[in-house]
Amino acid sequence: MTPTAVSSLTLDHLAVVARSLDEGLAHVENALGVAMPAGGEHREMGTHNHLLRLGEGLFLEVIAINPAAPAPARARWFDLDRLGHAVPHLATWIVRTDDLDAALAGAPPAAGPAIQVSRDALTWRIAVPEDGSLPYAGAYPTIIEWQPGPHPASRMPDLGYGLLDLKVEHPDVEDICAYLVDTFEDPRVAVEVGPRVRLTAGIATPHGVRTLT
Repeated sequence: MTPTAVSSLTLDHLAVVARSLDEGLAHVENALGVAMPAGGEHREMGTHNHLLRLGEGLFLEVIAINPAAPAPARARWFDLDRLGHAVPHLATWIVRTDDLDAALAGAPPAAGPAIQVSRDALTWRIAVPEDGSLPYAGAYPTIIEWQPGPHPASRMPDLGYGLLDLKVEHPDVEDICAYLVDTFEDPRVAVEVGPRVRLTAGIATPHGVRTLT
């Protein structure tokens, strides 16, 4: 049965996970030809990031465990505690809503409960499962609700990069599409059947169109 639509979702950002920021930044620079600007630290999660604007209300994030931060009292988000020896990769996509509680009421249970986190002076709410896992291994989006005000991408420098398309593959997309059909629509995003979970982004750059995986 298709879940009842309760909240509109908008593509917000893409996340590359890595064992360290250096590895993640090298992965993005090799793919896109850009040195990503610094972001900040997430004290509640013991992580830190770099950020790249991809257009109005849209950005790319590289996130990793911060070795200088104390271990959090809970599992870290984006499944970072179980990353192991995995190479840096585009792990998930994040969508925003104005009402996270309503959005979660119509989302799969795997989306996780809402928590509040921060980076420097910025505070927001985001859905994170108790075990830190990614819903449908990253094929279903993480849902976020920013605090009122300008979107964080508006404060990032425009370096000439923009998202063209995002392909999300999963062996069984029926449930994922059922939860998204009435809540999310973006012609750039295609959720398709694939042999394994894989995200592929086509990005316009000053060097031509590049692919990030």
